[in-house]
Amino acid sequence: MFQLLKVEWMKVKNYRTFWVLSILYLVSVFGASYIAYQVYQSTPQNNPQAKGFIGAPFDFPDVWHVISYFCTFLMFMLGLLIIISFTNEYSYKTHRQNIIDGWSRQEFIVVKMAITVIIALVATIAVFITALFFGLYENAASFTFEKIEFIGYFFIQAVNYCAAALLFSLLFKRSGITIGVYFLYTLILENMLAALLNRYTDNFGRYLPLESTDNLIRVPFLKVIVNQLTASYNTTALLIMSVIYLALYYFISFKKFQTDDL
Repeated sequence: MFQLLKVEWMKVKNYRTFWVLSILYLVSVFGASYIAYQVYQSTPQNNPQAKGFIGAPFDFPDVWHVISYFCTFLMFMLGLLIIISFTNEYSYKTHRQNIIDGWSRQEFIVVKMAITVIIALVATIAVFITALFFGLYENAASFTFEKIEFIGYFFIQAVNYCAAALLFSLLFKRSGITIGVYFLYTLILENMLAALLNRYTDNFGRYLPLESTDNLIRVPFLKVIVNQLTASYNTTALLIMSVIYLALYYFISFKKFQTDDL
């Protein structure tokens, strides 16, 4: 596996688009958190009563939840990284060359799956460091690992989005089409379907593929209202569904590449 990952590194180390997007993502993680922090800092001055509703989101332990929540809005960038790197294989036929050079189809797709986990892990580390920074900056004395599970939920969400992007890339192969379909599904279609299912069923829409991971990190503000609206949400069930969907993404991707015409 290490040798395969080394070859993958050779592919992306001079791929400028990949690195530009990676840097933009890391900057955006801190930037989105900083903007939220500045809004929080100004809110009590404009409306002192608001603090009673918001609390102290950048103190420990809530900062783990708050930073994880804001960074979920950047998930599309992780999917974009997977899409451009994988569809690039089809554009330049490097996947075919790897097979000719002696890789098995299984090795090729497994290393791609490993890349999705690595990208999700790097993103999670960036979120962890950002949350730690703001928590220590705001109130170092309150430091605790309580609610650190939200960082774990972020990782599960990130790896699901990356795995879904890998599957979309395998299905559509061309970057433009894949990006369009991926954004259409993740930002519009699934949300519409979830809203319809939630309206006409017992909130079944929350168990859709990406909705199940999204609901692991719910809105951290106005907790009384949010808790009332999501009282029936079972975190354990959401976790189980997220793992099941992740396994399906990888299984379908594996089978698809095994039978694809290269």
